This record gives sequence, C-alpha cells and structure tokens, in this order.
Amino acid sequence: MRYYIIAGEASGDLHASNMMKALATLDKEASFRCWGGDRMKAAGGELVKHYKDLAFMGFYEVVKNLRTILRNFSFCEKDILAYKPDALVLIDYPGFNLRVARFANKNSIPVYYYISPQIWAWKASRVHLIKKVVRRMCVILPFEEAFYARYNYKADFVGHPLIDALKDSSNGSDTTTFRDNISLDNQPLIALLPGSRLQEIKKMLPLMLKATTADTRYEYVVCAVGTIDKSVYNNMCKGFQVKIITNDTYHVLRHAHAALVTSGTATLETALFNVPQVVCYNAGYLSYIIAKNLVKLKYISLVNLIMDQKVVTELIQNDFNENKLLAELRKITGDTNERRLMIKNYTTLRQKLGGGGASLNTATIIYEDLKHYKAK
Repeated sequence: MRYYIIAGEASGDLHASNMMKALATLDKEASFRCWGGDRMKAAGGELVKHYKDLAFMGFYEVVKNLRTILRNFSFCEKDILAYKPDALVLIDYPGFNLRVARFANKNSIPVYYYISPQIWAWKASRVHLIKKVVRRMCVILPFEEAFYARYNYKADFVGHPLIDALKDSSNGSDTTTFRDNISLDNQPLIALLPGSRLQEIKKMLPLMLKATTADTRYEYVVCAVGTIDKSVYNNMCKGFQVKIITNDTYHVLRHAHAALVTSGTATLETALFNVPQVVCYNAGYLSYIIAKNLVKLKYISLVNLIMDQKVVTELIQNDFNENKLLAELRKITGDTNERRLMIKNYTTLRQKLGGGGASLNTATIIYEDLKHYKAK
C-alpha cells in the first residue's frame, strides 16, 4: 500500500522513520512519500520537503512566514492527490497536519495520527475536528488516552517511542572510546541542549554558556544539530571552554553528570538517561504573552507533565537568568537530596511510559485498520 507521511521536526523524523521500518515488515508492498528528514529518507521514504524548511516557532514567526506556509499547504494538497495514497499518516505538527487531515478526509483518504497534538494544553476544541477527520489516533503519553475518552473518542496508547529509540542508540555503540574521540578529560560532563531550531538556539545558548564559566571542575559539551550551520555554534561559543558535538546527543547524555535543557522532547530524553537537569525556556515576548493567556498548564516540561508533579525545575522567561541557572545547577551536581530524588522520580517516570514497541504497535494499528477499511 501507499503511505503519505508528514513530520515537521527532528523528533517526528526519528519516530516516523522507526514506524516506517515497522510498517515495511508488516506490509511487504509498502511505499512511502513523505515530508520529514534524513531518517525518513533512509527508511525508504521519497522525501518531498525537509523539516528544516518547515520549522516556524512562535506566533510572530508563523505570521511573518504565512505566505510560505500557505504555499506549502497548497503544494501538499496537490501532491497528495497526485500520489493517490492508500493512507495519510501524520506525526504531531498540528498547525499544518490538522489542516491536511481535513483535506484528506474530504477526499476519502483515511487519516492516521501518530503522536497527538498537545490539545490538552490549549485549543482543546480541536478534539472535535480530530473526531471527524482522524480515523485512528495513536498517543504516546499515558494521560492522553483518558483525555480523549472524556470526549467519547477512542485513542490508542502505544507507549513512548523514545524507549525504543534509546535502546537502539546503545546497540553496537562503542561508548568506551567516546571521551577519547572528542578529547575530553575525566572531569564530570555537563551537557548543554539549546534546542533544535535556530530561533531557540539563539535565545537559549548564550545564557547556558555563561553558566560554564562559574565552575571549572566540569567539562561542558554543547549538543548541536546537523540542520543548523556549524558556524552558528562556533560563533556563539567563541571565548568559552566548551566542546561542540553534532548529532550525537545520546552519546553525550550517556556520559553526562547533569544537563541544561531547552524545554521539549529533550527533557524526556535526558530523564530517560537518568541525567539530572534544569529545564530552560525563553520565548519571544509577544509569543510568550499570547501563550500565557492560551495555555493552561502547571508545567511546560514533559517530565513534570507526565508525573503531574514538580520533578525538574523549570526556569521560564524572567526566571531564566544567570543567577537562578547557576543556583539550580549547583543543586543537581553535588551529592544532594535534590539530585537523588530526581533520579528516583525518573524510575517512576519510565514505568508510566510503558514498555517498548511504540513503533510496531502503531504500525500494526495502521496496517490492520487500513486492511479493514479497504475491505469494505
């Protein structure tokens, strides 16, 4: 069968690629056309658009790039009709994907959604659109199944794909030579994860770098992403004693003693590696004011949201400053109660996320349901 798949960012590219591999084992005739990244292409997808050309972060940035976004919509709709897929599979990325879902539904193309939009955070009214246009919703956070049930919509909790992704990252990897390869000494390592989008990196990294000058007992590694030009990191890191490692975050986290992490999927990845962390975020002023009035959540990090309690400290907007950052970092680098409790809570977090197999579980739901749909 023919699958049209859309992912709009790096994490979606990772999880979609693993789902595609699982689909290919179930459907020997599977072919994929996709919006995503290098991993989806490597998994056998015919890449139409790369996610690096789709990432517009924040309300102001979306408005500024509205013409480009509308052109992408138009192109996507025409491309779907030309490809004539048996199914449309959407990975998160709700601003774009929900519109495409509506279009596909009008054209009698069954829609499957993997990794739910965070409608429990804001715009819960979108659940009514999802009920109309999405045939099956596969969710990865344990509380999402109950959220959808409140609206009389059955969502399938498939487990969290990071469980498998982290297992795969350790298979066959030689961690013993990691420090030698990047010329690190034997001091404890602190990882800096400034995000994956250019806008957030420019916001987050400068202050994270300031924290590296306060304590020379540690080595500091900036986790860079390959979709951002190396010169961006090199220019920002001038004058600071840090290493820059590209596309190898999991290796860094496997060796890290602590981490400063931009809010997003990386907070959960860091927790699953048992690395104590401080969660940081600073959006543009206008974007923050709008979001504050729309989003009604106690926490912003996935770790705290899943646990429904404060497990990691979140430094947001004005709280994300040098003094508070250093104070919170000290709490989790020494032999402290805060550090021990955080690691203990990570164990509970892992249990809440369920076992592995999210990619195969999702692929099985899509393939079996699609066979039933086509047999009608």
